[in-house]
Amino acid sequence: MASKVNLKKSITVLTLFPEFILDYAAFGIVQRAIKNKLLKFEALNLRKFGLDRRGTVDARPYGGGLGMVLRPDVLHKAITSWRRRKPGGWVILLTPQGKPFKQAHAKRLAKYNDLLLVSGRYEGFDERVRKFVDEEISLGDFILMGGELPALAVAEAVLRLVPGVLGKSESADAESFSQAMLEYPQYTKPEVMEVAGKKLKVPKVLLSGHHANIEKWRAKEALRRTKKRRPDLLR
Repeated sequence: MASKVNLKKSITVLTLFPEFILDYAAFGIVQRAIKNKLLKFEALNLRKFGLDRRGTVDARPYGGGLGMVLRPDVLHKAITSWRRRKPGGWVILLTPQGKPFKQAHAKRLAKYNDLLLVSGRYEGFDERVRKFVDEEISLGDFILMGGELPALAVAEAVLRLVPGVLGKSESADAESFSQAMLEYPQYTKPEVMEVAGKKLKVPKVLLSGHHANIEKWRAKEALRRTKKRRPDLLR
């Protein structure tokens, strides 16, 4: 049973708002993974490594400008502390300047036993923090208030690939982007649904019970959908 498995997988988010991370871990597949000892999910408070009693972690940018910048010495101290506890772990900086995150990244990162996701706030990081990390990842070409949401998105994408988390490995393998294509259409009850005078029906092949034909239909529909909506994936 899953409760007897211990893969010693850990994901840690370095953040100024640990409550944000811990609240997320309190439900859904993350909570189940923690309960079944498939995962250790932590929030590391950056202020623990601050410079004074107030836990100062930022300063005004040299050269002027708006906002505050996270100090490199504080970040280095926090990352180094984590590396001592997790030798061989992988440190990821969440930044708009990183490589766009894709399912292939999730598969690769799932091979590491320990991940540290460094999330920023304010006007970002001192440039020198890039010297202390192993990789930079971006969730997309847009700006958020901080790196916590991207860190959680990466964490969940990786977590779902840990054996036992979803129950069946096929659940993750069949989804969009896992095979460089979008997922095939899904249908459930009712078999016929009437909307604005039109009958919306479930494709007959899905009701046939002929598994080989169903698989052929799903493969065909996945390819058709990918060509229409995301042809870039096929390149």
